Amino acid sequence: MNKTVCVMGSGAWGVALAIHISHTCKTVWLWSRKECINPTTRIMPRLPCYALPENITVSNTFPKKIDLIFLTVPVQFVRSVLPIIPLDIPVVICCKGVETNSLKFPSEIIEEFYPNRLWAVLSGPNFAAEVAQGLPTATVIASRYALLTKTTASILSTSTFRVYANKDPIGVEIGGAAKNVIAIASGATMGAGLGENARASLITRGITELSRLSIGLGGEPNTITGLAGVGDLILTCTGATSRNYSLGYELGKGRHLSDILKERNTVTEGVLTAPAILQRAKHHKVDTPIIQCVNQLLQGEITVDIAKEKLMGRPLAHE
Repeated sequence: MNKTVCVMGSGAWGVALAIHISHTCKTVWLWSRKECINPTTRIMPRLPCYALPENITVSNTFPKKIDLIFLTVPVQFVRSVLPIIPLDIPVVICCKGVETNSLKFPSEIIEEFYPNRLWAVLSGPNFAAEVAQGLPTATVIASRYALLTKTTASILSTSTFRVYANKDPIGVEIGGAAKNVIAIASGATMGAGLGENARASLITRGITELSRLSIGLGGEPNTITGLAGVGDLILTCTGATSRNYSLGYELGKGRHLSDILKERNTVTEGVLTAPAILQRAKHHKVDTPIIQCVNQLLQGEITVDIAKEKLMGRPLAHE
């Protein structure tokens, strides 16, 4: 395909996405504020096992002509990079979470800056390393702009990467953000030795909370039953390499959050998303007991045992 695509952000997901797109597009730029490619191995620090193909250029500038930008920087940095993105270029949002100060999803931040810019949301059960490796996966592209959905799908679709269209970007963003919080709870459940039954129950009730959030914030509940909801939730709540799950697992073992974070050089989105999405839920009067317990656990207000008692001791109800 004779298109020039820019992936903005050189974390593991950005590098993996650039590698994948390099198989379908002639020219790919990987925008990086400070990370540099090893000129000998063509390896980026955040995904060291995969060399970049020759048609990927790593730079902190933009080419003169860009057809599409894939935005992979962490949500907390979206606002800082928007002013340098070339005007009138459609943006595909590939980051998941809620901005802590404004409580906004990435699409809402973009619309605050550029009300008329075309944008879409990419989300699904897509671990970076497996996408870079070319293992089979599926994802969702959600947008109000049908042509942008079609263009993005044509760029991403391969025999190992299946793309589904969706018209509910709000629901997709809710699924992508909230699943990180549920994944922390899932990890804590296993780290504390509470068992597989407890984890399965928690994941299932987590789906209910995501559905409530989607309805409360203007999305569609059916979106949560798809790849951006259940699909991503299953992966993040069970995958050993999930950053949110592994952080929760360490919390379940009794470790302090500050000690866990000191050992990490990557962003664990659920830590910042938990208080932000809880505030959004409260504003819309949406009941999210699991998310509330995770937030209290992260703040050091309760232990895993107390969280278990709070959730198991709730009034009995119909499913």
